[in-house]
Amino acid sequence: MDVEFNSTLPTGGNSAVDDLNIYYNFGDMSYVLLCSAMVLIMVPGLGFLYSGLARRKSALSMIWACLMGGAVAVAQWYFWGFSLAFSPTATNAFIGNLRAIGLRNVLAAPPAATPLVPELLFALYQSMFCAVTLAIIMGGVAERGRLLPAMVFCFIWATIVYCPIAYWVWNSNGWAYKWGVFDYAGGGPVEIGSGVGGLAYSCILGRRSDRLLQNFRPHNVSLVTLGTILLWFGWLGFNGGSAFGANLRAIYATWNSNLTAIFAAITWCLMDYRLERKWSTVAICSGFISGLVAATPASGLIPLWASVPLGIIAGVVCNLSTQIKFLLKIDDALDLFAEHAVAGIIGLLWNAFFAADYVIGLDGVNMGASGGFINHHWAPLYKQFTYIVACSAYTFVMTCVICLVLDRIPGLKLRADEDAEMRGMDEDQIGEFAYDYVEVRRDFMAWSAPTHTDEKATPSTS
Repeated sequence: MDVEFNSTLPTGGNSAVDDLNIYYNFGDMSYVLLCSAMVLIMVPGLGFLYSGLARRKSALSMIWACLMGGAVAVAQWYFWGFSLAFSPTATNAFIGNLRAIGLRNVLAAPPAATPLVPELLFALYQSMFCAVTLAIIMGGVAERGRLLPAMVFCFIWATIVYCPIAYWVWNSNGWAYKWGVFDYAGGGPVEIGSGVGGLAYSCILGRRSDRLLQNFRPHNVSLVTLGTILLWFGWLGFNGGSAFGANLRAIYATWNSNLTAIFAAITWCLMDYRLERKWSTVAICSGFISGLVAATPASGLIPLWASVPLGIIAGVVCNLSTQIKFLLKIDDALDLFAEHAVAGIIGLLWNAFFAADYVIGLDGVNMGASGGFINHHWAPLYKQFTYIVACSAYTFVMTCVICLVLDRIPGLKLRADEDAEMRGMDEDQIGEFAYDYVEVRRDFMAWSAPTHTDEKATPSTS
């Protein structure tokens, strides 16, 4: 920084005397502001992805759940979420305080996480992470979850689960941060949080009716593809922007994200082709997502060459992990656990081996940081594993507790009844439909073919 920030300047209101912009590089601020908008586009991207994967009678409800889940997350973040996750004045290792409730006292001072951008911009960028995480979890309500209880769940879950885990690893007072855990852009708060949280929500919600799942297939693969493209675009802001500036680390993270996604997609496609002997568009979309998830905790930490095997391993392991839900007998309808939790865990473990000190220092701020095993440090091997276990256990237990309590509150029962499931969540919960169509029984539309003895075709009487 060319100018040292004057801590005596007002941070909670407007200054008529001092230009607070001079303390930051406009390029860095512009880049992070743009990345915030890119991350926001992931929320409707998830809506389109989930909508395409569901059946048409519940397609619109998935878009609604993702959009409103993201909206609730940002409201919670403004109210007290940012303060609970990033308050610099907290005195414990597990959760922040309410110093910044309603973004009070948040303006131009640099956050503890980086000196490159003002705290108000940092808060905006991080709010998008919380929104995406809640949108991902909404995949757990697919085709049988009521929407009002899901929104109440989002607010409570963001407060009790997301904010503490974000505090652990990204707040300078958090236990994982102090311990030296490597989590670049959210393997714990975002990926394990959403993947394990979605699995727990699905567990409490219960299985969809088996008789309604016969011949189940995604109803619109084009929507799946569109959602994946929007997610990929947003993810470059998700991972690139986590360098908090237009610097070489951001470029490195973007390259790593693309490489991991591409090799995971190729691998996933080949894994499916070996069984079906046909190429699958859903397979390539699933591969892209699993690769991007694996890159999330690692993209700003590992060398470029390490992204290639990371993508291949993520593609293989996540593909096979889609069978875990059958072993657990949990109806994880949209494979949140396999594509988010498992891929996030792979990326976090990858950091233990391949986090490189020179990559970490490319932002111009973290020079001299220690790396992983590649830099002859073995401690990250057990630190990363401990962090994964802590995030997974805390998320699963607390999500189950939240769901069980909500389900017993009058008016907040989580699951729709079987009749509503049969009619579809669009009719039961939304009152609007993704498609204007009328289903007509085929036997009422049947007409007999013209006979050789009668030139005029007549309707069938059968």
